[in-house]
Amino acid sequence: MTNSTKTLLITVVAALGMLGLAFASKPLYDTFCRVTGFGGTTQIAEAAPEDILDRHLNIRFDANVIDAPVLFRPLQTSMDIKVGEHGLAFYEVSNTSKNDVSLMASYNVTPHKAGLYFNKLECFCFTERIVKAGETKKLPVVFFISPDLDRERNMDDVRTITLSYTFYQTDSFEGAANSAALN
Repeated sequence: MTNSTKTLLITVVAALGMLGLAFASKPLYDTFCRVTGFGGTTQIAEAAPEDILDRHLNIRFDANVIDAPVLFRPLQTSMDIKVGEHGLAFYEVSNTSKNDVSLMASYNVTPHKAGLYFNKLECFCFTERIVKAGETKKLPVVFFISPDLDRERNMDDVRTITLSYTFYQTDSFEGAANSAALN
């Protein structure tokens, strides 16, 4: 094998490796954030804790949209809950276009260090949502703040947590509609 062939082979392998890492980086980063709470990523829980503490927190709600023909807002601006207590909040999304849209919500909490303790039992953000033209949907979020938060001294200064969602339009619905039209 000549030097130029070796160099070409190494370059091709390196390029393919970088391409593979580029595709793997998003799911790996999402997994890392969910496990560690990094960047304000919240946790998903199967059941709420039995301990409800006397510590109160103010939960604020925020809604944003990126490049989607919808109006999106929280139906309450804030609520006070005890650590360990269930919270139930609602958001509302309205499709302002003449076409159905497929939406996905990304989410985080601030301060970011609270993400590890913010647990969701039910959330519209777990799955893609199809909102028909002109339709308005009420979307629930069931959550609690883990009592583990009270054991962490670096969380003593936290009195308010903001839960923020951003809706963005996905391609999958358009792709499904287009392929159905072709068949």
